Amino acid sequence: MQTGQSSPPLESHFVVRPMGLCDYRSTWQAMKDFTDARTAQTSDEIWLLQHPPIFTQGIAGKPEHLLCNHGIDVVKTDRGGQITYHGPGQIIAYLLLDIRRLKLGARELVRNLESAVIDLLHDYRVKAVNRTEAPGVYVNGAKIAALGLKIRKNYCYHGIALNVDMDLTPFSYINPCGYQGLQVTQTKDLGIADGLDILGRKLTDHLQQKLLNQLTAYSS
Repeated sequence: MQTGQSSPPLESHFVVRPMGLCDYRSTWQAMKDFTDARTAQTSDEIWLLQHPPIFTQGIAGKPEHLLCNHGIDVVKTDRGGQITYHGPGQIIAYLLLDIRRLKLGARELVRNLESAVIDLLHDYRVKAVNRTEAPGVYVNGAKIAALGLKIRKNYCYHGIALNVDMDLTPFSYINPCGYQGLQVTQTKDLGIADGLDILGRKLTDHLQQKLLNQLTAYSS
């Protein structure tokens, strides 16, 4: 971070960009480019999007967790975590944040992202929890949201993915997030009728509120 420059006011912290269906590799490169170019004056951004079918393998990912790709491309990426699946019908919120400015450590950031999804599901009277040993959000033991982050020089990118209304079959081709036999679920199967657009907006609202609450609590 550059010195001698004031931070932007709270209301300009987040620029939300709904981006539709986006290629994974080009989005990943765009996140890296944004992070490389940002300064102390750069507003934090949330990119809301979906990806065509793809498996992504985290930096610590073990190849044995890919059981069979069935023709789906596999990308070794720079986020934390093991292997997961992205596909249409899944909301992904990529968070491009200055975590030092937000007064967040890595663990606090993870818990805030998980809490935003838990609060979103609570709005629909669905009880969800996180797990200390296995980051993400779970409903009745099944994973509904996965997360992975890259933190570099106090800036983060990547984010959290919420299963909404998608073909869950490809999750059976992997050990999701490195856990054999882990079940996955989605909002549609939990009786939530709202679709991608509404849930995406609500997720973004909860994410911003969690992050700003953290900063306000630190400053008070």
